Amino acid sequence: MEPKLPIAAITDEFSPDLAVALEPMAEIGMSGAELRVVFGKNIMDLTKEELCRAKDLLDAKGMKVVSIASPLLKCVLPNGPEVDTRFQQDVFASKHTYEDQPRLADHAFEVAEFFGAKIIRVFSYWRTVEPERCFDAIASALQDLAEKAASHDLIIGLENEHACHIGSAAESAKMLAAVPHPNLKLVWDPANAFVGGENPFPYGYSLLPVDRVVHVHAKDCHMEGHKPIWGPLGTRHVDWKGQIAALLKDGYRGYLSLETHWPGPGGDKFRASVICGWNLRGLAAA
Repeated sequence: MEPKLPIAAITDEFSPDLAVALEPMAEIGMSGAELRVVFGKNIMDLTKEELCRAKDLLDAKGMKVVSIASPLLKCVLPNGPEVDTRFQQDVFASKHTYEDQPRLADHAFEVAEFFGAKIIRVFSYWRTVEPERCFDAIASALQDLAEKAASHDLIIGLENEHACHIGSAAESAKMLAAVPHPNLKLVWDPANAFVGGENPFPYGYSLLPVDRVVHVHAKDCHMEGHKPIWGPLGTRHVDWKGQIAALLKDGYRGYLSLETHWPGPGGDKFRASVICGWNLRGLAAA
């Protein structure tokens, strides 16, 4: 059966070698790609020649670049409270600081336009022990990014990330209400909300303004204490069948994008992503 929603993947979940990643993605029936780590480097750090090489590989497979999975606002907010050390901070080959953000944003717009991507994924600074004290600074940064994105006809996609200040659906809804700019939307990640202690579906999803969900990340886990144990998509504690059915009912027509995280059988991450990719296709077709 054909998926009822288009499916994609963050390419480095299969392999940091883009050519290797695109083969199984195409076989699974994915039509979209998110770019995060390409040729072993963060997408923000690729040379012009490497960007051209990546585009040639994507074009050869007829693969649309859905999102630039940038590390924008995935850094420490200066003069903020102490960082919450309970959560693992995944940087994915990026070590950009707060001072780098203006340059990084400008470059992200350039990279998105080069690939024809409409979404630039961003975050909300590493989570501190007093998230409420950082709310206004985050809202200001997102407002600024949304205004700049509007001039490029692009969307800033705020991902709810448990290691950052906006981790749950409740926090996402509050921030979206505070920044009602049409060029700021949500990259909804139910598993991230789950890791942060929220029931993402049906409770969390019910809090969201569905017209501002622009993209959805798919992965699955269960918890052991504060630690997520990642596993095959659709077999753990996120109700993906219910979530996808609700998205369809609410008129969502964006991508479901695989972000495997599961280390895989015997530590074979490539195999893990192939398994999860086919699981995603099945869930999207149900």
